[in-house]
Amino acid sequence: MIRLRYLVGLLAAVIASGTVFFRMVEGWSWLDSYYFTVVTLSTVGYGDLIPQTAIGRIGTTVFIITGLGLFAAVIQRVGLINFANRHRAEQERDDAETRHAEAIERSKKK
Repeated sequence: MIRLRYLVGLLAAVIASGTVFFRMVEGWSWLDSYYFTVVTLSTVGYGDLIPQTAIGRIGTTVFIITGLGLFAAVIQRVGLINFANRHRAEQERDDAETRHAEAIERSKKK
């Protein structure tokens, strides 16, 4: 769980830095900068905002290369946690069913 918190914290820092970067370099509003950052990191890429400056375009490519891996790591970690929780619940259910069946067998032998 600590690792997920760490990854989410890093992702929040990347989103915040991307938002500040695009606000300063492209001159977009805070909302547009945040929106572009999230849409770019999530690989949705609507295309309604496009960096117009050379530094904005270079920054976007660096941002994609660094941020996309982190975004994918967060999604992967959440998936692993959900999978582990589901597996644990299924195992507990199977164990309870086994104990129940064993209790029935013991009561039949008496």
